[in-house]
Amino acid sequence: MEFDSNRPIYLQICDSIYDRLLSGELQPGGRIPSVRELGADIGVNPNTVMRSYEKLTEAGIIFNKRGIGYFISDGAREIVLRNQREDFIRNEVPKILKRMSLLGLSPKDVFGDISVNKT
Repeated sequence: MEFDSNRPIYLQICDSIYDRLLSGELQPGGRIPSVRELGADIGVNPNTVMRSYEKLTEAGIIFNKRGIGYFISDGAREIVLRNQREDFIRNEVPKILKRMSLLGLSPKDVFGDISVNKT
C-alpha cells in the first residue's frame, strides 16, 4: 500500500477498506486481517491499524468477535456508499465545479451529450 503524506495513514487504511467494500471484494460476515496481520502486511504500526479499526467499528462497518477477529458488518456497504456519496457531494463536487468554471468548461464540454442513468 502506498501512502499519501498529506493524509493520516489510519484514514487511508479506512479508505482502502471502503474501496474494497464498494468493489465487492469484502462481503458482510467476511473476516478481515487482524490488527497485527494488516500492520505487518502494509508495514505500519499495529496501533495505527487499531485506530482505523476503532473508527470503522464506531461507524458500524466492522465488528469484533473477541478472540476470533474483525468481520464486515451487515449493511456495511450501504453505510460506506451513503457516507462516500455525501462526502463526494460536499467536498469534491464544489472543487470540480470551481475548476470547471475557471477553465470555462460546461457540463456538456465535460460529459458531452451522454445521459447519466441512475443504477
